[in-house]
Order: sequence, then C-alpha cells, then structure tokens
Amino acid sequence: MKQDERRLQSTRLLLETTKELIREKGCDSITMKDIMDRSGLSKGAIFHYVKSKDELFVWVLQERLEETNELFMNEVEQGRRSFDEPYQKIFESISAYADVDVTNNVLMYLLGKEEQPVIAKALKQYYERSVFLSRLWIETGQRHGVISESVDAGKTAEMFVLLTIGMRVRSTIPSVQSVFTAQEFSSFIIDILKSR
Repeated sequence: MKQDERRLQSTRLLLETTKELIREKGCDSITMKDIMDRSGLSKGAIFHYVKSKDELFVWVLQERLEETNELFMNEVEQGRRSFDEPYQKIFESISAYADVDVTNNVLMYLLGKEEQPVIAKALKQYYERSVFLSRLWIETGQRHGVISESVDAGKTAEMFVLLTIGMRVRSTIPSVQSVFTAQEFSSFIIDILKSR
C-alpha cells in the first residue's frame, strides 16, 4: 500500500473510531487509550497524525463542513443550473445539525475549552472556514443566476453561520422543544437568497 493510501486509511479509521466513541461515551469520557483499543492503532501511529484527542475532535468538526462543501460542489460541477439540487446538500447538513449530531457535541466540547490556545485557534479557523464556504456557495449561486445579485454574500454568509451555530447549540440542550425547525430555517434562508 502506498504511503498516501495508508495515511488516508489511518485518518479515516481515526475519524470513524472517534465518532463512534463520541456517540457512545461523549467527548469528556473518551481517552486516547479508548481510541487505540477501538481502532487497533498504536499510540505511536495515532500520535504520528495528531497530538491529542482534542485535535481528533477538531478533525471531526472540520470533516462535516468539508463533506458538505464537496457535495455542493459536485452538484454544481454536474452542470446544475438551478438552485435546488446544490443547495439541497447544504440543507441536508442543516437538518442533521438540528438533531442530535456528533459534531454538535464536539463543537460544544471545544467551545468549553476555548481558553486553550490550540483550541482557540482551531475554533477560529473552523468559524472562518464556515463563513468562507457559505460565502462561496452564495457567490456560486449568484454567478449561475440562481441567487439574486442584491444579496450581500459576506453578511448573509456570516448570518447563515451564526444561525447554524445557534441551532447546533440548541440541539445539545436536553429537553428543549424546537419552535424554529430546520425546515423553517431552510425556508428562511431560501427566501433571503432568492429575494429579488
């Protein structure tokens, strides 16, 4: 197996193992030993890729964002010239965030450790990447004529990210009933993006 393939396979194993353990135990209870035992990777192999479990948690958080972007861009690259297909991929991600989702747990865990410089830097990068991709999605829609040019891509992207983070935080609070649903959130965003 080539080194790149091995690296990809190992990082995939680490991500999947970490997500399974988060679902089972929550972020606070997981140890590096749990990750080693479940993945079958040695401590040295794991530390070849990451320095801590928190770094693995950052990977989990970033992975979802990049998957959503990849799904969106795949739809655009297939020549979709309507709003519906590419943006459906984003709204599927929003729906997942509104439910109990492993990345929501990770986000809350990391927000509780924001005083640590490495975590603060990772959260800042995640936030900036989220706003960047949201803006990219809006501008892509504008270039294809399916989102109004009058939409301020920068402000709308940041609003989109802020609302999404709020929805994600709400999903982690026990016994909170959702009055503003993911579907209503999606409709709200569609109304803004398609306004003329």
